[in-house]
Amino acid sequence: MLHGLMMDFPLTLDHILEHARRMYPKKTIKTKLPDGPVREYSYAQFYARIKRLCNVLEALGVAPGDRVGTFAWNSFEHVELYFGVPLAGAVCHTLNIRLPQDQLVYIINHAEDKVIFVDGSLVPLLEPIAHQLETVEYFVVFNARDDQPINLPNLLQYEALMASADESYTWRCTDEKMAMALCYTSGTTGMPKGVLISHRAMVLHTFCVLAGVAFGVTERDVVMPVVPQFHAMAWGLPYASTYVGATMVMPEPHFKPDALAKLIESERVTIAAGVPTIWNGLYHELRRNPRDVSCIEQLIVGGSAMPRGLIEAYEKELGVNVVHAWGMTELSPIGSVSKLGAQHDGLDDDSRWDIKAMQGYFVPGVEARIVDHAGKELPWDGETMGELQVRGFWVVGQYYKIEPDHEHFTDDGWFRTGDVATVDADGYMNITDRTKDLVKSGGEWISSVDLENTLMSHPDVLEAAVIATPNERWGERPLAVIVPLKAGVDQTALNDYLLGHFPKFWLPDDYAVVGAIPKTGVGKMDKKVLRAMYAEGAL
Repeated sequence: MLHGLMMDFPLTLDHILEHARRMYPKKTIKTKLPDGPVREYSYAQFYARIKRLCNVLEALGVAPGDRVGTFAWNSFEHVELYFGVPLAGAVCHTLNIRLPQDQLVYIINHAEDKVIFVDGSLVPLLEPIAHQLETVEYFVVFNARDDQPINLPNLLQYEALMASADESYTWRCTDEKMAMALCYTSGTTGMPKGVLISHRAMVLHTFCVLAGVAFGVTERDVVMPVVPQFHAMAWGLPYASTYVGATMVMPEPHFKPDALAKLIESERVTIAAGVPTIWNGLYHELRRNPRDVSCIEQLIVGGSAMPRGLIEAYEKELGVNVVHAWGMTELSPIGSVSKLGAQHDGLDDDSRWDIKAMQGYFVPGVEARIVDHAGKELPWDGETMGELQVRGFWVVGQYYKIEPDHEHFTDDGWFRTGDVATVDADGYMNITDRTKDLVKSGGEWISSVDLENTLMSHPDVLEAAVIATPNERWGERPLAVIVPLKAGVDQTALNDYLLGHFPKFWLPDDYAVVGAIPKTGVGKMDKKVLRAMYAEGAL
């Protein structure tokens, strides 16, 4: 076999940071601090602080392969940890600040975190469980008030450690197959499962994020990850932004619609990324209090489906380009992006919005197929629904400390996503539901996702979730849980509205009106909780 005569150049994250230091030392990272002002520092300062951080980690006894937890908002310190931990040879374990205590305890002990870095405002969430954490040797706090009482054992101050650390350090990430991050799924069924990401996978994922077929981040961009940094490594945006010297704007705890609107306007954000619930709230805020958001070139939405009506509203009313994307923690996380292709140039606006509401084409580096219940591959005709399976450069091969099983992985090497989808002849994918969320009525499938998205397009509905409820005659029937925008929303009117889009047997038999729909730790509607509420008679 003839081998290529290329350099043996490992795909490790230090090359991203070194490139930023040499090419973009004056570009900046900004953080909206808890007390109001925006803190700004350069990539040159960022680089020097990461060197210090690596020395801090080594002084704390963190060895290559050790897991280091982060329990924090989106901030410059958190971005420092994104780089410093893996460049010290360790594994950055981003902890979901919204998980219940029992799941947090399980995850930290399962990962065997050695040190946890925690934002001062989040300390009260860790204090009650600190005594249950079996492997944590130190807690390192940042952004705490000077007078803040903290009840954590072996407590250290981030800035004090950084101030005394040396800026000379030799990176310890020597092998591209070394693990650099550990992310746990949101645990909608059972306990969360860990996804261990290698340097190689994240570097290749970064190249994908930078590609025009994905998000095409450049040095001119001002990137604001509103997706939490504990959610699938903020979709890889901090690594991509660093590689090309894009300005980063980190919102810290300022996730409320009014605060985000002000930040977008003042910092002239060009790329913002978040889940649909965030953008739904921002849209209604901008309707009430208009601001200049014309700077946004890409409003990236993922985590769950964005209602087609909301995409249309952003583009038609606000002139904001919406980019629908799909991914999973198991995909590090990008799998597909919905941008219009040359074949769509002659379409009218309505048809273009239909396409942009799809999850889109699979990005280079990810292969996909849809299969039936027997594992037979199904056609890409835009109509045939099947289970979505993927494989690729940054797709998980097994869960952390769990042997591969048929529930999640096929015998021929594909990851089973649990999503049900169609793919059209152009390769554009549309997720119709999760396998566990489909409603089977009289032997026919009803897509809860399609019903939800159409309900949320109604002018009187803020949020909607659809679950299956048992029915003696039909097996299951859909129940719609809605958050209305005004009192007295009429069920008959909503069903008349749905009847313009779906056959009659799809229409919900009943509606439950609630003040808020429960969310998972990453902002998705938590149907597991809704099903439990229904079973208990709370709906």
